[in-house]
Amino acid sequence: MISVVKIKKACIAVALIAYLPLNAAAWGQTGHRIVGQIADNYLTAKARKAVKQVLGNESMAIASNWPDFIKSDSSFNYLTSWHYVNIPADLDQKGVFNYLEITKEANVYNKIPEMIAILKNKQSTADQQQMAMRMLIHMLGDVHQPMHTARREDLGGNKVSVMWFGQRSNLHHVWDEDLIDRQQLSYTEYAEAINHPSKEQFTKWSHDSLKETVYESYLACNKIYDKTKADDKLSFRYNFEFIELLNEQLLKGGVRLAQIINDIYS
Repeated sequence: MISVVKIKKACIAVALIAYLPLNAAAWGQTGHRIVGQIADNYLTAKARKAVKQVLGNESMAIASNWPDFIKSDSSFNYLTSWHYVNIPADLDQKGVFNYLEITKEANVYNKIPEMIAILKNKQSTADQQQMAMRMLIHMLGDVHQPMHTARREDLGGNKVSVMWFGQRSNLHHVWDEDLIDRQQLSYTEYAEAINHPSKEQFTKWSHDSLKETVYESYLACNKIYDKTKADDKLSFRYNFEFIELLNEQLLKGGVRLAQIINDIYS
């Protein structure tokens, strides 16, 4: 007979598996590819050559999806928490900065520097560098998805049920995929359409620290929570109100990703 303890353990395992993908996906395939495609436009010749050596014939846009594709492989379950950082509500900038410093669990904030260190380390193996590059590209997308700096209690908006153009969805999924898919553009078309930062924007975004980037996404997350409540019926008005924020977050992700990679291989 199967013991009660074993049954309980199996139920816990199933619950954990159900939780993992919800809190780990960001932007969906299209959004991540947009970030990678934009970044590719701003690489220096030296950085481009180095990326080619690491990824081979795999473009940055395609490499960006690898961390989501391997979720079916349980040996990579340890990567799940690397896609987001849960931040409590109602913190000011100092509070967010302090929280990022004291939290010890693996998250997108403290793992990005580790990927950078692996890529800078000449002793890293080819496999280590390839994984670090794929994760770095993906996580720069993640950290710009506002619901990946959201609340632990609602799983980054996954528990906030809403209607999206008459279909049941949730707040996290709206920002992962629904808003982007609504624009009906391929990732190359989308990247070309929004890749027009001003000189001032490009300079500022390229020099913002990772802490500032997380705080910026946290502020965007707060705006989303303020404007979106459980069971809201979202459609054209919501798209109109948030498309500018969405596009700016995607563009910032690409610009900052390029800057980080250029710095690694400077």
